[in-house]
Amino acid sequence: MDEILKILEKNGRQTPETIAVQLDKPIQEVSKKIAEYEKRGVILRYRAVINHTLLGAKERTRALISVKVKPQKDKGFDGIAEKIYKFPEVESCVLLSGSFDLLVEVTGEDIHTIANFVSQKLSQIENVQETATHFILKKYKEGGDIFVHGKDDRLAIHP
Repeated sequence: MDEILKILEKNGRQTPETIAVQLDKPIQEVSKKIAEYEKRGVILRYRAVINHTLLGAKERTRALISVKVKPQKDKGFDGIAEKIYKFPEVESCVLLSGSFDLLVEVTGEDIHTIANFVSQKLSQIENVQETATHFILKKYKEGGDIFVHGKDDRLAIHP
């Protein structure tokens, strides 16, 4: 992978000027390359990773849903995955190896919202054969970023 992309992947707030200094390249060259990546869709967007727990805000409920499907003729898994990832509740959708075919990350206001998504939308898609929903209780690390800081005040369990 290009060094510019590696730098931006770790910190999307790096300026072309800073990257140019780090790589000992002209600013115009770095700016042009970044613009090319954005135009081609290599760089999809820049976003902040926010630890909502530290804000004291109520986090939206998140779940990982394993989905077993019957592949479609001439489309395989892609056609069903497309139907699923177009729902606004879906944060991510990936093809898996193993006993389930897709892993779908979903967010909702509460457990009932996600339950309704599974029963009213996901399970209604033709060729969806089985689902297993796993609610996310606590986030420790995501995308390389650690979310747990400080001392844990719970009592230790000793054998």
